[in-house]
Parts: sequence; structure tokens; C-alpha cells
Amino acid sequence: MPTYKAPTRDTRFVVNELLRLESYGNLPGFESASIDLTDAVIEEAGKFTTEVLAPLNQSGDAEGCTRHADGSVTTPAGFKAAFKQFRNGQWASLSGPVEFGGQGLPHVIGFVMEEYIASANMAFGMYPGLTTGAVSAILAKGSPEQQQLYAPRMISSQWLGTMNLTEPHAGTDLGMIRTRAVPQADGSYAITGTKIFISAGEHDLTENIIHLVLAKTPDAPDSTRGISLFIVPKVLVDTDGSLGARNAVSCASIEHKMGIHGNATCVLNYDDAKGFIVGEENKGLAAMFIMMNAARLGVGIQGLAQAENAYQNAVLYAKERRQGRALTGPVEPAEKADPLFVHPDVRRMLMDAKAFTEGMRALCSWGALQVDLTHKAATEADRQMADDLISLLTPVIKGYGTDMGYQTATNMQQIWGGHGYIVDSGMEQFVRDARITMIYEGANGVQAMDLVGRKLALNGGRAVQALFALLDAECAQGANDPAVKDVADRLAKATGELKAATMWFLTNGMADRNAVGAGAYAYMTLMGVVAIGLMWLRMARVASAALAAGSGDKAFYEAKLITARHFAQRSLPQAGALRREIEAGAETVMGLPIEAFEAA
Repeated sequence: MPTYKAPTRDTRFVVNELLRLESYGNLPGFESASIDLTDAVIEEAGKFTTEVLAPLNQSGDAEGCTRHADGSVTTPAGFKAAFKQFRNGQWASLSGPVEFGGQGLPHVIGFVMEEYIASANMAFGMYPGLTTGAVSAILAKGSPEQQQLYAPRMISSQWLGTMNLTEPHAGTDLGMIRTRAVPQADGSYAITGTKIFISAGEHDLTENIIHLVLAKTPDAPDSTRGISLFIVPKVLVDTDGSLGARNAVSCASIEHKMGIHGNATCVLNYDDAKGFIVGEENKGLAAMFIMMNAARLGVGIQGLAQAENAYQNAVLYAKERRQGRALTGPVEPAEKADPLFVHPDVRRMLMDAKAFTEGMRALCSWGALQVDLTHKAATEADRQMADDLISLLTPVIKGYGTDMGYQTATNMQQIWGGHGYIVDSGMEQFVRDARITMIYEGANGVQAMDLVGRKLALNGGRAVQALFALLDAECAQGANDPAVKDVADRLAKATGELKAATMWFLTNGMADRNAVGAGAYAYMTLMGVVAIGLMWLRMARVASAALAAGSGDKAFYEAKLITARHFAQRSLPQAGALRREIEAGAETVMGLPIEAFEAA
């Protein structure tokens, strides 16, 4: 059976030493984020996820969810009791607004809990997972009455929320949705249609589920300009918050999936269900993007999370499993074989995993800080800078983070060899669960096109220029520190490749739109490599300074420096190859007729 231990030491390093969260104490929402408090939250979050959620991961996957004849759904054994502990511990309210019952802590702390939950039990974490995005949409676009009625109960986990976008014939292309919303005399709407792939669409964890549903009114334009957003409760809610009659929304089936079996991914049927419009008619796309951006960052964290758990179990196996002898001679002559850890190829995979997980943790946490600063930084310029950076990097965190999360989980399974292919080891579950992260909330190819087709040119390229300036400044500063100069120099070279690739798009994109599409994925990957390289340069500088100051935990900081060099030497060189892939254009990608792809 696999095990999980929340990486609290590394998290505290990121929060306290890399981000220096306490230094933002002059900003609203950061006042309570002292080191003592954040450390306590991190440790307790680690304890809860390690002791309560992780033991249910494999059993929940094996059992799955059960749909009953009346359309109700039962979650796996232990989930309901664990969710009660989750709710009583107020874990979902960490970053919620105080005025709606939240604890008002920075999103950085909320992201810590998201990672730990997704590592310990990704399927469980998906029940409360989309509620935060739904709340954000309601608070941004909902009426004061909707905010007061729904937000406090969702933030407290009394009720959970979902996001209903996809339909059987329409995935990413939301302009094709057919779900209809017909105005009623009482100001509500009758919602009719079918939604698929709805995570946590039906379950037994809460007394109500608040569905946020995209639909079109009768006279709406037949495109994305005609989309509206509606609140459709599973159980109707009176104005005082008490529950009324069951609404006309039902679970038609649970999808049979490759992974995340412990989460009820539902087909939901709406049959003149009562719904309430959020914001203005035909303006639902803006509200939807609020949900989607929150969800995409959360999915990026899921990629990190599955990599982390797979990595931990690969490390344990590599220490215990004995196979062959070290290339330099027996390390443990008294034993019949040496542990896997002596083999450079095993070390390569483990070092790649360590470099990705720790770098990605830093990037996600830094991204969370930008979310906070977007709303709470002291000046308008700082708020704009933070918003530009997180908007630019959201598709990178989602796309590159989940690509690498899946690859890392697969490599960690490889270390287990044949045993990793057997269900009992748990390694194949990490691979199966990680696979969906590359697909949902916008497949990674869509993320790449969002980055290249929309984000790069936004506001005259202001965001990417800000990123370049940040990278140049960090590399110049790092070049003056002998302990990190190699990392800084290699990052500077990779940044040059990113700049050149960006310029190539700007020069050639309008002449050949297919060239943009053909190179977008490589560009997203290139920006991901550089973004994590930036985090490693920063972490190396912090570690170097800690060692120079004689700080405790010498082994921890030395490991940071070696891992930073590993990423710089083994991952940053990918930048040149990715740039050349981009500059190859679309000639071969688009050159063959469709018939050439068919079997002869």
C-alpha cells in the first residue's frame, strides 16, 4: 500500500524563506499571516491529509462511487466521515473572505492545503475543489442577495458547488452549448439540458449542491456571446437559507473513467429546473472565466500533487529494493545486491522528479501570491503587475505543470519496474489519476493556444515584457553570486531562447496562423521550463545565503543548491531545442492530406 507524508519542511521553506510571506503584513489579508500561524496551519494541514485522507486513497479508487435507482450517489467508504472532519476543521475557508465566514488568509496558504489534499487523495479533493471557483464567480458577478445566501454556506462547506460547462456535443467550444434557460414570471429561469463530465455532480457529503450552469436564453446569439450563467441548486433554497423542495436536476449516470474513481463524475439532466441568473444575460462567459482561471490553477496543483506522491513512494522503493551492483563496485558487499539508489539512471529519474516537484511547488505558491497581490498590493502599478504575471502564467502552470506531473508519475512507476504495473503498489493509480489533469479545465493544447494566441499580445505584450524584465534582473543579480552563477547564466541563456521564440511568433504569426498553432505547445513548454528555472534561481540564492549565515539544517540547503544545479544543467538546455521546434513552423505539420493518415 502506498504511503504519503505531506512535505511540510519544503512548504515552510517556500512560504517563509522564498516568498517571505510575513513581509507583506502591511497589506490587507496578510496581517494574520505570521510565521507562527502559517507554520501551524501547514503542520496541521499536513497531519490531517496524511492521517485522514491518504489512507482512503487506494480503497476509494477500488470501491468507486455508487449510483442508486433514485439517482442518488454514495461516495466510497470513509469519505463521508473524512469530509465531516474536513468541514469541522474549516479547511475550505482558509482563504475565504472574512465577511462571508472565511478566515481571510492569503491564497498562498489555501494553495498549500490544495496541494496536500490532491496528493493524499485527489478524488476526495475534487468534491470541495470547484466550490472555491464557484464562490469567486458568485462574489464577482452575483447579486448581493445571492452572495449572502450562497457564499457563506459554500465557504463553510455546508454546501458544495460544481461547474457545468460541457455537453455531449460540445467540449471546449462553448458556443455550441444547447442547454436552454427560459424566463419565468417569478424572475427565475427554467433550465433544460444535459451536462456531462460534472465533477462531484451528485454525492452524499452535503445536504445541498449548488450547480453553476452555462445556458442560453431563447433569443440569445448562437455563439459564446449568447452564454449566460445560472445558479441551479440541487435543493431549492428559501430566502433565509432553509431548504425547500428538490429541484429538477438528476444524475443520469456516473462516468466510467480511467482514474479518480472515488469522485462522482456525473451526467446531469436538467428538466425545467429552477435557476437564477448570475450577472447580466449573455454575459456568462466573463463569470465562467473567473471559475475557469481558479480551476486551472487548481489543476496545475493537482499535477504537482500526483508527482509528489509518486516521487515519495519511488524514493522508498529505491531505498529498499535491491537489484544489481553499482557501476563503481559493490556498495554493500555483505548483501547480494545493492539498492536501486546506486544506479545513475534511477538517480536521474529521482533527481528530475525532485527538481520538478520542488520547483513547481515554488511556482504555484508564487502564483498564489500574485493572485493575492492582484487585489491587495499597495499601488495600482503593483496590482497590475501581479495580475499581468498570473494571467500570463496560468495556462503555463496548468499545461506544463500537468504535463510534467504525469511524466513524473510515469517515471516513478518505472522505478518500481513490473511491481509498479501491479495495482497493489499504488503506483499505477498515480499515473491514472494524473492523466486527467492534462485534459480537463481546458486540454493542454487549448492552454497553449490561450497563451500564444491571446495572452502574449494582450495589452501590447505588457505581461510577457514584464516577465522578461523580471528574468533579466534576477539573472543579473544571480551572476554576481559565485554559488548560483552557473544557474543564473544557464537561465539567462534559456531566457534568450524564450525571447527569440516570442519574437519569431510576432514576426511570423500574422503571415501564417498555422505556424502559431504548430508551435504553441512547444512555446508553453519553453515558458514552463524558464518559469521553474526562475524559481530555482531564487531558491538557490536563498539557500546560499542561509548557508553563508550559518543557518541550521545545512543538509537541506545544500540539497537545494545541488537540485538547482541539476535543473539548470538538465532541464534548462531544453529551451534551445524547443525554440528550434517552434521556428520549424507548420509546413510538415499541415502538409499531408487527410487521406495520408489512414491505414493503407
